[in-house]
Amino acid sequence: MLATAPDFDVLIVGAGISGIGMAAHLEMECPGRSYAIVERRENLGGTWDLFRYPGIRSDSDMHTLGFVFEPWKHEKSIADAPAILDYLNTIVDERDIRKHIRYSQKVISADWRSDDARWHVTIEQADGSQTRMTANFLYLASGYYDYDEAYDPGFEFGDFKGQVVHPQFWPDDLDYSGKKVVVIGSGATAVTIVPSMADKAGHVTMLQRTPTWMFSRPAKDAIANFLRKILPEKTAYKITRWKNIKLQDIGFKRARGKPEKVKQALKKRIVKALGTNYDDATFTPPYNPWEQRLCLVPDDDLFEAMKSGKASVVTAKISKFSENGIELDNGETLEADIIITATGLKLAVGGKIAVSQDGAPVDFAERFYYKGCMFSNLPNLAVVFGYLNASWTLRADINSEYVCRLLNLMEKRGSDVAVPVLPADHQLEEDDIFDFSSGYIQRSKHIMPKNSVTYPWRLNQEYIHDRKIMQEGPVGDGLISLHKAGANAVEPEQQLEAAE
Repeated sequence: MLATAPDFDVLIVGAGISGIGMAAHLEMECPGRSYAIVERRENLGGTWDLFRYPGIRSDSDMHTLGFVFEPWKHEKSIADAPAILDYLNTIVDERDIRKHIRYSQKVISADWRSDDARWHVTIEQADGSQTRMTANFLYLASGYYDYDEAYDPGFEFGDFKGQVVHPQFWPDDLDYSGKKVVVIGSGATAVTIVPSMADKAGHVTMLQRTPTWMFSRPAKDAIANFLRKILPEKTAYKITRWKNIKLQDIGFKRARGKPEKVKQALKKRIVKALGTNYDDATFTPPYNPWEQRLCLVPDDDLFEAMKSGKASVVTAKISKFSENGIELDNGETLEADIIITATGLKLAVGGKIAVSQDGAPVDFAERFYYKGCMFSNLPNLAVVFGYLNASWTLRADINSEYVCRLLNLMEKRGSDVAVPVLPADHQLEEDDIFDFSSGYIQRSKHIMPKNSVTYPWRLNQEYIHDRKIMQEGPVGDGLISLHKAGANAVEPEQQLEAAE
């Protein structure tokens, strides 16, 4: 065995939903394991602490964005950021996780060293100095987008005299009372910002190049709130969670199988909400539902803002920015005091950490996913990349549970190393699982890890199927090697002898 122990058994990078979820699972399922969470920001929460724009909220229900182990107790199932942060803070306090979190610590690099079976991690402190720590297992819960840079569509604002704001870097002192605001974009962020700013702004215009499919639903889940009145909290939550998971799955598959019927159903809801204000061209995207994520409109808030005259949607391309607004390709001009560029995120893999293996840089784009959790031939590292067609936390939960099972098996076997072994002559057929037309997906395919057409070498997109395999399938599947430090078997056949 190793002569000296690492600083921690498990190092979790990121104190957002994924990191806090992993810590909670460790507390429940691997109570003997030491761990720490390193968080680059000064607060926990990840996305829900970073974004400060008006109305910031979940775009999926909290019965599936919430954890499997912690019931969502608020009346609204479509929750704002403060409610989500309250939920996360309750978890870290009640489960004694807070003492494990180290804030203002940015992971710069992580090198796996086979000789001592641990990750050597370089961390930058708030003052710019660097420290190092070691861990046997590295869990990357750093999200999926670049915290430092937003997507830049290349706008040249030229002579525009107003203020330009990106939602990812929202200023605390932005005063938009009585002002003309143009929000460029038609995704979830724009659909959230427009109705939230409409109450104070003089007028808010959502400028979209192409429409987005929108789905209207109540912010409160009546069935969930009824069940909470007649059943124990955990039972009601379990039933509601499963109901919503099934509805998400049915809705996605129906959209892919019968897109025209789903289009009609989505439009019917919008027509009902807008009445005579409905314009078909404004709400008819050039793609089928669920070829991009649906935009949630809770309680018809966007449509109510449009009916009141406080908000409008314009479909056109930008010709140029003028002193007082935006000139469009249709000859019209949108006057603006403030322009908000809700044009999307820039994706990043593994928090942009410089990952290496015995000093050799690791290119994730050359590795295959293993069970949507680990990577081919990369030891003791797991990551979370949530579902495109369902809530992020669904994957975070099953990945955390799987890693805990793996850690327990390693302990049982006296193993220090767990590596999914993929021979160089694997003959795997690659698959494009990111068949979404969303710009942020298409722009980032070149940095994404590889996927096979067959499980387990893929990031699957079907939670119900994944959950069954990850929870019930054997950890030792004949593909993952478990061995001790220094047992550097060269042949895959030798490595696989250690797995069960």
